[in-house]
Order: sequence, then structure tokens, then C-alpha cells
Amino acid sequence: MKKTIALLPGDGIGKEVVDVTVEILKAVAEHFNHQFQFNYGLIGGTAIDQKGNPLPQETIEICKKSDAIILGAVGGPKWDQNPVELRPERGLLALRKELDLFANLRPITTFDSLLDSSPLKREYVNGVDFVIVRELTGGLYFGKPSERVVKDGEDAVVDTLFYKRKEIERILVTAFEIAGKRRKHVTSVDKANVLESSRVWREVAEEVAARYPEVTLEHMLVDNAAMQLIRSPRQFDVIVTENMFGDILSDEASMITGSLGMLSSASLSSTGLHLYEPIHGSAPDIAGKDQANPIATILSAAMMLRQSFGMEEEAKAIEKAVDNVLNSGARTADLANGEKAISTTQMAEEIKNAISDDHAIINIMEAYSK
Repeated sequence: MKKTIALLPGDGIGKEVVDVTVEILKAVAEHFNHQFQFNYGLIGGTAIDQKGNPLPQETIEICKKSDAIILGAVGGPKWDQNPVELRPERGLLALRKELDLFANLRPITTFDSLLDSSPLKREYVNGVDFVIVRELTGGLYFGKPSERVVKDGEDAVVDTLFYKRKEIERILVTAFEIAGKRRKHVTSVDKANVLESSRVWREVAEEVAARYPEVTLEHMLVDNAAMQLIRSPRQFDVIVTENMFGDILSDEASMITGSLGMLSSASLSSTGLHLYEPIHGSAPDIAGKDQANPIATILSAAMMLRQSFGMEEEAKAIEKAVDNVLNSGARTADLANGEKAISTTQMAEEIKNAISDDHAIINIMEAYSK
């Protein structure tokens, strides 16, 4: 099978984690007799520096001519003082809108070998396996007006939370479809005791739930959801919520696994052209030092193989390789807890080797301690 993949490394550690993920995909292609063509595009701060635009038109065209997209990370202090339209994050927001990437999926799954890396007690995180489905192209991040104004002679500010009913409906349908293939439980998170938008959200959730009688719907206020993620994360199967709530809750949930460097994500579009990225940021403090954890990006590539290309066996091969390497004791700095750590490229190399020899459990830490 031949597929074209757009690569948008972005800023900071983005290039490092994308580069090693390409090597993993090359190994998969060789092992399973596929052909992957990689086309690079600029986004974020790097695009601003080179093109004066956080999302150049040529990047959009590269994406539209591809079968899937892998993104690294955008942003960094270098561009913090730029005007709003020249901030790296504007490139990512614009790409989501341009490609209608309306549904962000963030699986939260713990690895047995990393249970003690979580700040939560082992008994709380053991067996955690849920998905956050976040609406990605509406709400406060896109509503208009969003501006500073003068009101009654003094400075004021307004941001607008705006959704059309069909935008709420389609993200809820996505969540119910996913839940139907899992444990058949949807937790819809809102703030219906305060916000009119949340009351409409809840109404639409009830309407959608009626189409899926085999799936149980539970409503939960966002402040309670934030508490329950820490108190009892195993209760969740599929969490669905609007853009800002999803942004906050998914980062909170990421710490259940012990590190932002472990979590993958997919942003699904209405056209079938999907984007895959780690949920971590650009980490400028370690950029260029070969210290970043590449696993989130590598697992995002596995999501791409499964979701966009229908390559279930290939996706499982990557996931099994990651699990085997972690079971062997290999840790990048974010997971090492002060113990000996291996580099970005070393971690990726061991995962690549494990794909080629899926019966091996490699004792990596012993190898690197010699």
C-alpha cells in the first residue's frame, strides 16, 4: 500500500520527535511491505521566521494532497511578544479551521511498567483506559467578537463562546460511535448550571443518546469532572466536551499516565483527512538536546495507521514495541525519576528494533549501563 504523509514538525522539540517517528514508519513500511511518501511543510514559529505567516498557503496545499498529517509542536518564548496574527498558535488554529478538524481524540491509557511514574497512587491508575473527545473548531477559541474594547470609559474585554447546533451534534455523534465500540458509556461534560451554551449542549446530548440505546449517557459538570479524573479515573470510558473544557481536562488527565510525553492524539475532519500529534508542547528548554520523549508522537503515528489507513496489524506492532521497550526499563528523562535516562534517538531506535523483532523483550537499560 502506498500512502502520502504530510509532516509538520513545527517548533522546539517538534522536529526531533517527528524525525524519529519517520524512522519508525520507515521500519513499518519495510516490515509490512508498504510505501510511505513524506512531504514536509512549515507551521508555527518556524513558518513565521521563514515565510512571515504561521500557516503558509503551501503548507495547506501539502496537507490537502496527503492521506494524513503528522504534526510536532508549535510555539515558544521567541514569539511571545508577536502580534496576535503572528503567534505560532494561530497557525494551528487556522489549520484546524481550514481542514475542519472538528474532533480531537485523546486516549488516556496507563502502561503497567509506568504506574509508579504517575503522581497518583498505583491503585487509582491501574487499568485506566478512556478517551476524551474534544470539540476542536468552535467555542471560545473561535467565537467573534474576541477583542479589547472601551466600555463606559474604561478598558474591557470580550470573548465569545459560539456554537451552531449541528457542531454540537456531530461531536456528540462521534463520541457515541466511539463508545459503541468500547464499553458503551459516554460522560458528557458541561457547565449547564451556569452557561446557556451548556444547556443547549445537554439538550442535544439527550437527543443524540436516543439514537444509541445501547450506550449509557451521563451528564457531569466540568468542575466535578476535574475532581473525578483524579479521584476515580477508572470510571470513565468516553468523555465528550466542548473546546476549552476539553483542552483543560485532557491536559489534567495526561498526568494520570505520568508524563505528557506519553499521550497521542488524533484530530478528525469531516473530509477524511485527519491530523495526528502528541499532546505535549514544543518544550523549548530541551529543544535540540536529544532529551524529548518521542513516544507520544510514535503512538500518534500508530493511531494514523489504524484510523486513516486501516492498518490494524501495523498499529499494533508499534504499540507492542513501545510496551516491550518500556517493560525492559528504558526511560527518557521525563520518566526516569532521576535514574539513568536514554535519549530521544536511542528510545526511537529501540522501538524500531522491537518492531523488527516482535518476540524480543530488550534489556535496554542493561545495554546502556555497560
